[in-house]
Amino acid sequence: QVQLVESGGGLVQAGGSLRLSCAASGSIGSRNVMGWYRQAPGKQRELVATITSGGSTNYADSVKGRFTISRDNAKKTVYLQMNSLKPEDTAVYYCNAKGLSLTLSPYDYWGLGTQVTVSS
Repeated sequence: QVQLVESGGGLVQAGGSLRLSCAASGSIGSRNVMGWYRQAPGKQRELVATITSGGSTNYADSVKGRFTISRDNAKKTVYLQMNSLKPEDTAVYYCNAKGLSLTLSPYDYWGLGTQVTVSS
């Protein structure tokens, strides 16, 4: 069973920066997509950014130019560098990993989330 553990959330003033990390325990295979999603109070969970095991990235329009996703495959860790934070970035940020296991079974794992609060 794979667990995703997020860290790095917190309280920051508008214009500040935070870096989120998500480490996967257990095997997630060599071909997968890891990403970050967020959910603000009263809103649906939305995609923030994803990155494939080959390094291809995808971003929500609202974070393009401000957030950068990266990963370290050897450490099974994905990062989200968030700069120029805005109050509307306030949400619980969730890590996600999708792919095929070593037995070629599909998986879709979620972390428990980390709170990011941006004050104005």
